[in-house]
Amino acid sequence: MREIEQVVVPFTAGDGMPLNLLHLRGPRPPQRGPVLVVHGAGVRANLFRPPTDTTIVQALLAHGYDVWLENWRASIDLPPNPWTLDKAALYDHPKAVETIVGETGADRIKAIIHCQGSTSFMMSAAAGLVPKVTTIVSNAVALHPRIPAVTRAKFRLSLPVLSRLLDYLDPQWGKVAPTTITKLITAWVKATHHECHNTVCRLVSFTYGVGFPTLWSHANLNDATHAWINNEFAKVPVSFFQQIYRCVLAGHLVTVDGLPGLPAAFGVAPPQTDARFAFFAGLNNHCFLPESQRETFNYFDRYHPRFHTLRMLPGYGHLDVFIGKDAARDVFPLMIEELDKEPA
Repeated sequence: MREIEQVVVPFTAGDGMPLNLLHLRGPRPPQRGPVLVVHGAGVRANLFRPPTDTTIVQALLAHGYDVWLENWRASIDLPPNPWTLDKAALYDHPKAVETIVGETGADRIKAIIHCQGSTSFMMSAAAGLVPKVTTIVSNAVALHPRIPAVTRAKFRLSLPVLSRLLDYLDPQWGKVAPTTITKLITAWVKATHHECHNTVCRLVSFTYGVGFPTLWSHANLNDATHAWINNEFAKVPVSFFQQIYRCVLAGHLVTVDGLPGLPAAFGVAPPQTDARFAFFAGLNNHCFLPESQRETFNYFDRYHPRFHTLRMLPGYGHLDVFIGKDAARDVFPLMIEELDKEPA
């Protein structure tokens, strides 16, 4: 595909925080409607544009979709802030959808959501805050986070200590560790993670769980992508890990801010949405277990049987679903197939 044109479209979150969307245009006008693509924690919209032969952005554009990437408050392109899933769900994603609808005139849009972009967007959807989003492709985790037992133990032991010492975890310590404690953490990661020589990559694995590596299989990445990772992961607030650990213990997403407009718990009462969901899970995910997506699929299937779908991906983990060298062959056609389905 020829050069993609990028237009930055600013918007303001419901609490006044300045955010933006990246509107990506290919050489041909879109023949299909808008698709919003939402990144996870401690990354940015650029996450979906790795140096692979074909990215999800290129695949969507080639198929005729109008592609929009959201930089919500967890984006590393924005100033670091102690964000929560609650704030993203209530303030960010509904305004992003409203902006796309206003810019395009579309009466409905679709979405691909990943990791904590998925959990927070699923909160928006389940609370009835994004009614114009009619089809949602969710990767890795949605309303029922399940993590490996060793990660649960790590959270239980480390979060009380980390919350007293640090405001953020940051894989960029692999380049420059600015304080004594960050130098010590980086040294420990170097001593215990021997899966590669990319220190940022190893710190990503430490940050997001207990894996060697955690978010992908190295065999699924080309060399250029493995190097590209160095600039695509940065600060994640420790307070986020405290929230997701509370969710893991509860067995479903829970709110922590007490904001009006959101229920206290998700995935327990009937969802306030008519959207169709397609849940994707890499069977080798060492961050969130595939059972996470199965649980949320079962929850939605109880209320609308045989309407939603669940796709388990052998050979894939957490993020290589999007940045893997063969994802354009193995994964993207399945996601596009789900987007093409029209809700009954």
